[in-house]
Amino acid sequence: MRSRHATHPDIVVATRIFVPEAAAATFRLDALTRSLAAAGARVQVLTSRPKGSAAQEDRGAVRIHRARSLRDRSDYIRGYVQYLSFDIPLLVRLLGGPRPDAMVVEPPPTTGAVVRIMAALRRVPFVYYAADVWSDAARSAGMPGPVVATLRAVERFALRGARSVIAINEGVAQRARALGAHDVHVVLNGIDTEVFVPQEVGAEDVGPADVGPRGRFLVYAGTASEWQGAGIFVDAFRLIEAEEPDLQLVYLGRGSDFEAIRARAKGDPRIHFIAQVPPQEAARWLAQAEAALVSIVPGRGYDFAYPTKVLAALSCGTPVVYAGLGVPARDIEEADLGEVADYSAGSVADAIRRVLGRPREVERLRGWVIRNRSLAATGRAAARVVLETPQG
Repeated sequence: MRSRHATHPDIVVATRIFVPEAAAATFRLDALTRSLAAAGARVQVLTSRPKGSAAQEDRGAVRIHRARSLRDRSDYIRGYVQYLSFDIPLLVRLLGGPRPDAMVVEPPPTTGAVVRIMAALRRVPFVYYAADVWSDAARSAGMPGPVVATLRAVERFALRGARSVIAINEGVAQRARALGAHDVHVVLNGIDTEVFVPQEVGAEDVGPADVGPRGRFLVYAGTASEWQGAGIFVDAFRLIEAEEPDLQLVYLGRGSDFEAIRARAKGDPRIHFIAQVPPQEAARWLAQAEAALVSIVPGRGYDFAYPTKVLAALSCGTPVVYAGLGVPARDIEEADLGEVADYSAGSVADAIRRVLGRPREVERLRGWVIRNRSLAATGRAAARVVLETPQG
């Protein structure tokens, strides 16, 4: 691209969510923009505006432009009406300003389709950052066939138009290629090891005292959607609560499955539900938990996924109980980072028992993340893909 010869290439990043919102996508894109800026690029981020954030923010070579979009009661953009409330104005926003050297887009595919159209009009290459295959997710969630077919067509249109595609793992890369993507690069997810850090437990620290009696707790921290099946931890907790009378269960975050999990808990006073908090506070919860709980329902097309929840917990020095298959299970077993369970209440309960009986190895767990999955390394790798994307 022209950036190989330009001193300061101009890059536009289009994403419905960005910092300060806490999500795997925002962590990835924040690292990408920082690495692009460190490499000499000028970056504009076109995103939506959560409550309490400024319409514009300058971070040196990174300028963030936030516009209002439809959000749900938890102040999150979720659902295709909300996505379109960001995508349609994005058409106009992408027309403004000088012609950039490249664009980067984060799903959903509707946003990718908008960027493909505008990139073609402005004769600019774009990079699709594929954290997931949305049409596969829609099919696994049981959405009607015509909806899945339409979404797959939009996703194929976006992927085929991208000059390069960044996939967060080999499973996503294979599906992207099957849908027609070219020049696919695998850049594994990482975590910000400067935010997610071990912490000393003290009287003023976060913990179940914020929502109930203080005590030992397990935490599920992050998004809970149907394909993650995080309700399994309610069932597992009930199998061990009699033998662990001071142990509590905390769900921290949001997601389409949260209300169903709350109903499953049936008002149990030892099971707490807390709205999403900033990353620094989430790190405090993770650092003080007995174990972090992570799950993916097997056989729904997501066995290739690698939840960032795993890395966030380990970076805080907290072991993981993982219910599911795939690479996370392999890493946890091979590096002894916690316990792996089948997706059943009994197996998860046994895994929790094993973790509770283990000594805490904070530095060893954190060291594995620093060596293997730091967000700084991820950002640099993604930035190289963007800066080396062919122009012609």
